[in-house]
Amino acid sequence: MSAPQAVEVARPGGRTVHVRRRPGSTPPVLAVHGLSSTGGLWEWVLEEAPDLDLVAPDLSGRGLSTPRSDVSTMAGHAEDQLAVLDALGLERVDVVGMSLGAFIAVQLAAAHPDRMRTLTLLDGGVPVVRRPTGRDQLEAAFADRLGRLATDWPDLATYAGYLVATTAPLLDPTDPLLARCLARDLERGADGGRVRLDGRVLVDDAADVFLTDAAAAALAALRVPTQLLYAEWSAGAGTPPACTTDEVAAVVAAHGSLVQAELLPGHDHAGVVVTRTGAAASVAALRRSLARAA
Repeated sequence: MSAPQAVEVARPGGRTVHVRRRPGSTPPVLAVHGLSSTGGLWEWVLEEAPDLDLVAPDLSGRGLSTPRSDVSTMAGHAEDQLAVLDALGLERVDVVGMSLGAFIAVQLAAAHPDRMRTLTLLDGGVPVVRRPTGRDQLEAAFADRLGRLATDWPDLATYAGYLVATTAPLLDPTDPLLARCLARDLERGADGGRVRLDGRVLVDDAADVFLTDAAAAALAALRVPTQLLYAEWSAGAGTPPACTTDEVAAVVAAHGSLVQAELLPGHDHAGVVVTRTGAAASVAALRRSLARAA
């Protein structure tokens, strides 16, 4: 397994986008993480697939990527991803996105289909039927994420315990891959610190997903071969999913570029990537995309 390479990509306004690339033998894969995570989200995928050439940016306002000063949107993040491809000299890539990252990936595919071979969506990218109606509801819905920001965490274990207790109850707080992932969140890494996440950017991004029609418009414009892997639950066993099987089936029927949708039973939203079994299913879906483009 090759050592990761770190790159800082300059963006307008003095911003930078931090990228880690783990070279491999596959065609390059751009991996776009979710709403409140960093590029560390892909630790389970990297372990499951040591051959993947994986390009994993931190989204603006997360990890080591600086936040934008204006309103954050999916389209803005998509342009950041395009800048990453340009900086690395990558003409065409396969893209995998999880949660918010899936919505951003659809935006990127709709705007720049010539830069993408395939798209793999992991529990995201499909507009949800039951949506919040205002920014205050979004702030309430994501209070667990925003609540992380008020604390200078004394150590990684305390932070991991909070995340499992409030956001992802099916995760194992002692999982060494979770520790490796969450260390990317904190200013002092394994020694704790404040979470490197901009709360205003988080709510901006959630508002663009849930309070506008941008996601539906991008999906309607999608022309890149796309498959979806979606979770049975949202946050813990038995919780209602973001999209039901019938709702997903209706989206697939209405969008010819969505060539496959697969339910991942026994997993919630986080577990689609942040567990070994979820990562195995996600890698299998990604390999199907790579094979389709070969």
